[in-house]
Amino acid sequence: MRGEKTGPHIVKERQKPMRHRLRLYTGEDDATAVAEPGMTVKLGEITGILAEAVQNDRTWLQDFEDDEIQISADLYEVLCAYWNLRPSA
Repeated sequence: MRGEKTGPHIVKERQKPMRHRLRLYTGEDDATAVAEPGMTVKLGEITGILAEAVQNDRTWLQDFEDDEIQISADLYEVLCAYWNLRPSA
């Protein structure tokens, strides 16, 4: 099914999945834990995941609402322009 045509639509080849980084919670105090380094990922790797999570109102998104992320100045400008130009409800 990869890359094959289906009617008027072309099925896009699936992107490489993100690496899983699961940790076992042992109940130890987080203050003694060593901070893990940040991850660098391409925006395209996470947009689909985030869009699906927002659309389905996944509760795990709330766990990360206060996390800071770093984005390029160009992307920030595009997001600001999009926010200001979107139709009001």
